[in-house]
Amino acid sequence: MATRFIFLSFCLLFSSTLTISNAKIFPTFPSSRITPEKLSSLISNSKDSQGLYKTKYHTQILDHFNYNPQSYQTFQQRYLINDTHWGGSKNNAPIFVYTGNEGDIEWFAQNTGFMYDVAPKFKALLVFIEHRYYGKSIPYGGNKEIAYKNASTTGYLSSTQALADYASLIIDLKKNLTATDSPVVVFGGSYGGMLAAWFRLKYPHVAIGALASSAPILNFDNIVSPYSFSNIITQDFRSVSENCYKVIKGSWKQIEETAKKPGGLEKLQKAFRICKSEKNLAIESWLSTAFVYTAMTDYPAPSNFLNPLPAFPVKEMCKAIDDPKTGNDVFAKLYGAASVYYNYSGTAKCFDLNGDSDPHGLSEWGWQACTEMIMPTGGDNKDSIFEESEEDYDARARYCKEAYGVDPRPNWITTEFGGHKIGLVLKRFASNIIFFNGLRDPWSGGGVLKNISKTVLALVEKEGAHHVDLRFSTKEDPQWLKDVRRREVEIIGKWISQYFQDLAQ
Repeated sequence: MATRFIFLSFCLLFSSTLTISNAKIFPTFPSSRITPEKLSSLISNSKDSQGLYKTKYHTQILDHFNYNPQSYQTFQQRYLINDTHWGGSKNNAPIFVYTGNEGDIEWFAQNTGFMYDVAPKFKALLVFIEHRYYGKSIPYGGNKEIAYKNASTTGYLSSTQALADYASLIIDLKKNLTATDSPVVVFGGSYGGMLAAWFRLKYPHVAIGALASSAPILNFDNIVSPYSFSNIITQDFRSVSENCYKVIKGSWKQIEETAKKPGGLEKLQKAFRICKSEKNLAIESWLSTAFVYTAMTDYPAPSNFLNPLPAFPVKEMCKAIDDPKTGNDVFAKLYGAASVYYNYSGTAKCFDLNGDSDPHGLSEWGWQACTEMIMPTGGDNKDSIFEESEEDYDARARYCKEAYGVDPRPNWITTEFGGHKIGLVLKRFASNIIFFNGLRDPWSGGGVLKNISKTVLALVEKEGAHHVDLRFSTKEDPQWLKDVRRREVEIIGKWISQYFQDLAQ
């Protein structure tokens, strides 16, 4: 949805000698921003793209909401399509659309197996639309240097523009396929899940329903506690091992104290196998990132979404920390835990903390996190697994002004889409939305966790992680996950049946 957004101007203290960061990191959605190894093989090593989709392009307008001359500029928006099981336009067979997230659409298409798994049952056409300014859907002729140059050219990157893109593309696609009566259901996870829910609210004439998985639409404007994100991560680790929790919680102070001692930075570099070329140690951010992402992707089966991970990776991390072979060596324990996330494949010889690898093209999320996606999730209370701290909006605002020349609009999302008193509001006009949340996912604290009406439903699973329901089914799937997906299929089936009944009248 893609984690903790790392404001590099705060995280790194630049110097000609080794330094260590003790700065705050801010959570957003998953990314592989700090990596120990080249991750370009992730896509090719995940579900084989051969046969999953065909690549198409749609000529999209730059600005849907103004009539200035520059608004009429166009760009090529990528979408992926799979018609293997489609029942065809003559049968008004349904169209399932994934509302693309903040990254390369192929990455999401290859990690949203649920849509492929259910397509045969519904005889559905599958479409995955790439979000503007990500992947290959870059305005200004695909020139990233121009598109990302400044606020004037990047200013067309927003959720509202993206939703209008999706509506325009879907309507045009249905027309070209002579499928104007085919019902559309939108799907999305994380930020894509937010977009799916908002799309149903904003464009009910285009989509008959939405499955919004792990969509934290309440993580705005102080609707939920800024401590909820780290509280859930803390509980994830603490529920596995109290000792694991205590070791991690106490490690931050030990890292800081070691760094201040003569030769301390070199000791840390050696303990954590930091590449020799490193001049700046962002160890605390590096470790925090691993704990955050692992909690988010604590799936019951091996996965390759962010990094290659084993099943139940939080347990594996705690197993490394609780390993009696490491004795009282806290750094050895942390190294073992971090290796579960950063080096489960065992191929990395050292870790490049300052690497700029971005294999999934997520970098422009920084712009969105500085304009409209202001999600206060940076608080840590005294029981947090991280160092105690407060959400610091002023620090974010200063960074955004420095990096992008913009002032954040923290109230815009709730103005545009709502959020306050959501139950009271949505039960009066909304329908046909499924909100799935797994309570082991840190983002579930900002999710819809209760049914709002008979047709705006919350599916909540205690053991679930970040949009786990949308992943390909596996033989390792527990019964609760099978039940969640079965329930989602039943609900979507009812939407489609009701649509056809209405169409026949």
